[in-house]
Amino acid sequence: MDRVELAAPGLLLRPWRAQDAPAVHAALREPDIARWNPQGDLVTVADAAAWIRRRADWSDGGHVSLAVTDADDGTLLGAVALHSIVDEDAGIGYWTVVAARGRGVATRAVRALSTWGFTARGLHRIELCHAVANRASCRVAERAGFPAEGTLRQSHRYGDGRRHDEHLHARLATDD
Repeated sequence: MDRVELAAPGLLLRPWRAQDAPAVHAALREPDIARWNPQGDLVTVADAAAWIRRRADWSDGGHVSLAVTDADDGTLLGAVALHSIVDEDAGIGYWTVVAARGRGVATRAVRALSTWGFTARGLHRIELCHAVANRASCRVAERAGFPAEGTLRQSHRYGDGRRHDEHLHARLATDD
């Protein structure tokens, strides 16, 4: 899969770089990100560098992971990824650093990568799941055009070690 950079208002979504490791290390240790996006123990910056290498390797075609940065100064604001890509279906996930929350960053990033997935990758359906208790992710899903489809009971173990019910949202290539 070819590397891609995407623009959204005020954002640049770009491939991960080794120099992102300190910012990724800080972000993934933030309590809300660690709770809702369990990544294992990222104790050191070297662990974050390994995390980046895994996400930067798109060779199996199963995911596309991008850093979400400020279009003006390049500051890391978050992450967005298409994952579990099989044929015309995928899932999408994201996180934002504390300083970027409440500014529509995740919504714009999810819209941009979803649109790319439908148009450039030929996806038909993209699912977005989040813990029911993660109300902010529910707002992102709704604002990004992912209608709710239902609740998956105790479907995923999150960073707190507990299995949580999840809301399932999805967007189709044929949706407006």
